Amino acid sequence: MQETQNKNVLIWFRNDLRIHDNAVLQSAINASQNVIALYCFDPRHYETTPFGFKKTEKFRAKFLIETVSDLKTQLAKLNISLLVCVEKPEIIIPEIIIKLSVDSVYLQKEWTSEEVDVLEQVKKASPKHVDFKEVYNQFLFHPDDVPFSSSEIPEVFTVFRKKVETSVAVRASLQITECLENQMPLLDIKVPTLHDLGFEAFEMHPKTAFPFQGGETSALKHLQSYLFESKKVGFYKLTRNGLIGVDYSSKCSPWLANGSLSARTIYWEMKRFEQEHVKNESTYWLIFELIWRDYFKYISMKHQNNIFKIGGILQKEYEWKTNKQYVQQWMDGNTKEPFVNANMIELKKTGWMSNRGRQNVASYFAKDMLMDWRMGAAYFESMLIDYDVHSNYGNWMYVSGVGNDPRDRKFNIPLQAKNYDGNGTYQKLWLQNSLFE
Repeated sequence: MQETQNKNVLIWFRNDLRIHDNAVLQSAINASQNVIALYCFDPRHYETTPFGFKKTEKFRAKFLIETVSDLKTQLAKLNISLLVCVEKPEIIIPEIIIKLSVDSVYLQKEWTSEEVDVLEQVKKASPKHVDFKEVYNQFLFHPDDVPFSSSEIPEVFTVFRKKVETSVAVRASLQITECLENQMPLLDIKVPTLHDLGFEAFEMHPKTAFPFQGGETSALKHLQSYLFESKKVGFYKLTRNGLIGVDYSSKCSPWLANGSLSARTIYWEMKRFEQEHVKNESTYWLIFELIWRDYFKYISMKHQNNIFKIGGILQKEYEWKTNKQYVQQWMDGNTKEPFVNANMIELKKTGWMSNRGRQNVASYFAKDMLMDWRMGAAYFESMLIDYDVHSNYGNWMYVSGVGNDPRDRKFNIPLQAKNYDGNGTYQKLWLQNSLFE
């Protein structure tokens, strides 16, 4: 039901860069036919951190530029303009509100500190009459549907999973197809280039396991290919620990991370695949991974800034080191473990690493090198195309013994290399290449 038709509404896109199944977009359209959208490339995201590397490196920046370009095209089909700028939100959004007489701002609800702080600054700088409407838009299981308050989220994943699997229905995906009778200005705004964000243009490494473009169009095409054309999802559980090539895992995480693909879209397409083709342990396991993704979001909601603290959510005290030379050796793939080195070189050259690799290099960093795990997490934030704050810090805490793993395990790196790269093919691929590039 539409509330009114005379308000001017601004949609502030953040990590929800899609048309399909977008509750923020749907809510804004329900509120008014006069809608304009905005995406800010916040310059703080491209600055060099105290660790000596950029907060966002070139791989995710390129993927994000492609994503925003595609979003601009998709929104235009709905008669909605996307404003794009390289500016701090607290500076540009109040200006837009005043210039376009905006009454309401719709945005995805976030709870991690950086996003919350920026929103508070935007609100303070905006006219007092403007209403900010925050909408949950990134979950598989909606927060209003789960049988826990945020303070009651179980500390063990299995308890959470069993409860939501048996008692929570996944909401239907939202489909938006009608064009607006929009009175807001239709503008052709240029999307920034890599150069505008402080990077040189580059081509993706020919050996990358993630050679895909950013954006909702590519995401939906890939999902269709992985499920209904190749049907490789039917073997997902058997291949998900692979190391080489595009086919060993779903590769959906980069689109999920910036919200150009929703978890619910994947879930309902998986259910369709199970009806039309096969339902087996592999199809369940992909949904299982989506539940893990949700779980880390709920854990960060429960524990707030503790996920960024050295003691993690367990507030455990370890003797962590901060030797920058050792960190650099790990980043460069120059440790005593060839399996770690190969994975770190792949990350440095492509912005991608397998799940198996991530667990091993993180365990080695925290449990063998005894380095402050937050430094490793920050490097992943910089480099990974599919960086997601909740999953990244949740997984790093888990592996480092300050998170949701009650067993506090340590990976045996040589044994892992033997089990998952027994003939050394993966290590040869990256360690040999690194000598000549």
